[in-house]
Amino acid sequence: MHQQRLSLQLPNFVLVLTLVLFVISCKDQNNKKTDESVRVDKTETTPKTVAPEGMLWVAQKTFLQGAKDSDQYAMPREKPAHWVTVDGFFIDVTEVTNKQFKAFVDATNYVTIAEREIDWEEMSKELPPNTPKPHDSILQPGSLIFNKNVNAVVNMENYGQWWTWKTGASWRHPEGPDSTIEGKEDYPVVHVAYQDALAYCKWANRRLPTEAEWESAAQGKNTNTIFTWGNDAAQLDSNANTWQGVFPTKNDSQDGFEFISPVKSYPPNSIGLYDMTGNVWEITSDFFNVNYYNELNTTKPILNPKGAEKYFNPNNPYQVEHIMKGGSFLCHASYCASFRISAKMGVSTDSGSDHMGFRTVATPDMLASKE
Repeated sequence: MHQQRLSLQLPNFVLVLTLVLFVISCKDQNNKKTDESVRVDKTETTPKTVAPEGMLWVAQKTFLQGAKDSDQYAMPREKPAHWVTVDGFFIDVTEVTNKQFKAFVDATNYVTIAEREIDWEEMSKELPPNTPKPHDSILQPGSLIFNKNVNAVVNMENYGQWWTWKTGASWRHPEGPDSTIEGKEDYPVVHVAYQDALAYCKWANRRLPTEAEWESAAQGKNTNTIFTWGNDAAQLDSNANTWQGVFPTKNDSQDGFEFISPVKSYPPNSIGLYDMTGNVWEITSDFFNVNYYNELNTTKPILNPKGAEKYFNPNNPYQVEHIMKGGSFLCHASYCASFRISAKMGVSTDSGSDHMGFRTVATPDMLASKE
């Protein structure tokens, strides 16, 4: 029986190394204007305006959200499947790239969480009571990176064996202080936390997708499929950047990439969206609550669901978590199998890593407000 084991959340001694939480909102939309004239009825199949640069329209539709009956890897938190109706919206064709994020930083001088000095007093509020303060030499800015030198694993429950806290790792230095994004402008930006993504959204007059919007986009023209391309698991390697071989010690790279890949390295889904499966996880706006689906009234389709009102993860009771979707280059059937549309995990608002990024959405009313 497959069991989901992977988690981005860190044990307490590493959680101490995550960076200080402070509130950033995507609701204030004082950002750069779009040139397009927006006159869109959001219930229409086709908008009355061209999509903003780098985005496309996802038409309103009713589809089955959550785990499908034939999905052998489905987790309890993905059940029960339920019908939802989501209005049309624009979404980024790709994950936000290093080039796009650099434009934001250059324009605003924004400093990501992974680059900020650590305030232990603030951080300790997000940790269990009486968590001891680590030595100052440990409390240094950085982020999580995948340990590419793992030769053997003693216990697959101990994910600390293949994750390393790297001082100096950030979106500018994805593998540590000696690395660079030079020549990788078209790679997804990584080492960005939920709060960093919100700051980008505010600047770009965008917001993060809800989980339902994300699944609507991932389904493309479909309404009830397990994968972004359909239901045939054998097409995984040709459609997504995931792990082949033995996780986490050997990646056969049968899909063409051992680790992260440039955007658009694989075919798009049926409406033209790239990398909705694999490459890097994508942050959404919904709280991560393992009980949420079980609390829904599924007697009729739910209109534009916004997710749970409260976060709940018994494995990380002290962390405010949001849902991330799509899996990453580390996903493998023997371990996490999160290359399915319904798959999801929780990530704290101040946590980043080298296999998590994001993409944004915009609605007609948002664009119209900036005319």
